[in-house]
Amino acid sequence: MPSSSSGIVFGLTAAALATVGFLGYQAYGTVPTALTKAHTSAAPAAVASKAPGGKANPNVPPAGSGVGERVVYSVGSDRIWLVGSRNEVTRSFTARPGTVDPAPGVYRVTSRSNSVIGTDGVPIEHVVRFATVDGVAIGFSAAVGDAPAAADSTVRTGGIRESREDGDAMWAFATIGAQVAVIP
Repeated sequence: MPSSSSGIVFGLTAAALATVGFLGYQAYGTVPTALTKAHTSAAPAAVASKAPGGKANPNVPPAGSGVGERVVYSVGSDRIWLVGSRNEVTRSFTARPGTVDPAPGVYRVTSRSNSVIGTDGVPIEHVVRFATVDGVAIGFSAAVGDAPAAADSTVRTGGIRESREDGDAMWAFATIGAQVAVIP
């Protein structure tokens, strides 16, 4: 009988460890308090990440944007940070937003496409999608050829356009399930 009770103890221990691991994983993806504030509030993340002169600091991950490996996108400054597992910025760059913005919060990359035609009719590559707003897919992408200087305000687009070099970096960094923190 001792061997069957050892098996039960082992099974219960394994189940407990799996539960703790799952709860830890869920907690890792929770939304920091600063990200749950409305667009109109002066969220600490928006203020703490500013460099002198009011511009977002490209070398420091914005405060309140989470921890660990993630993409951080600031709707207010149109800046993207690729942040490594030790909370270090591996790359930072500006992007040109579409006409539909995602709400502040934490998302996960849900789909990717190597090359497609954007909703604005422009051929794009390295599409990394992470949200949908009123039926409009939101994601990062790079125009393949010469793209218009600004998004057509009459077309609802969720494409956040990067340079091709930045698009290559995003493609390599943000795989399915990667965390994307959107801040004001």
